[in-house]
Amino acid sequence: MDYEYMSIDAILAENQKMTCIFKTKIPEMGHLWGGTERDIMPQSKYQVPVWMAYFAVYSGWADFVIPTPFGARVRNALDAEARSVRLSNLVGAGGLWYGFGKLIMEMVDDEQGEAMSAMLTTTFRQRLIELVDQAQHFAALGPSSAGGGGSGDLAQSFREGLDGTERELFVLAQESARRTKKWYEETDSGRR
Repeated sequence: MDYEYMSIDAILAENQKMTCIFKTKIPEMGHLWGGTERDIMPQSKYQVPVWMAYFAVYSGWADFVIPTPFGARVRNALDAEARSVRLSNLVGAGGLWYGFGKLIMEMVDDEQGEAMSAMLTTTFRQRLIELVDQAQHFAALGPSSAGGGGSGDLAQSFREGLDGTERELFVLAQESARRTKKWYEETDSGRR
């Protein structure tokens, strides 16, 4: 995995759960999921954290099901209008949809991985323009006048649905716009 060992984002992304379907009997491990069964039986489904799913899948003990946040329903919604999808609601723990998607992408075969990579990249590109536009708009308004107008509901809905990565970019874009405005006002060209 390419994440840094102590990265909070990596820890949160790996803490997501995914469904694994076990292929073999694993003795004395049924207690891991809080059940009363002693063993994990073939064809049984369990929700396991991603870090445990790696081990189970790569050991050949289980297969996994593509998680709901990356399923056909979400793909169709993203294809229709990526900006209308609330990515933060699709995954818990800080809403790191892109990070979770990268982890899943590394676990699937090449064809599925390329399709998922294309979906993540396309979604990011489609949402980035709106993200930067809103960040610059709110930076120009300042903290006291950040109220919304008629289209504010759509803008607010978009901001509330930002993924954790997008939130970081939003803050950076706002700060960049503020600094640019301040620089422009303080230079000679800004006073003319």
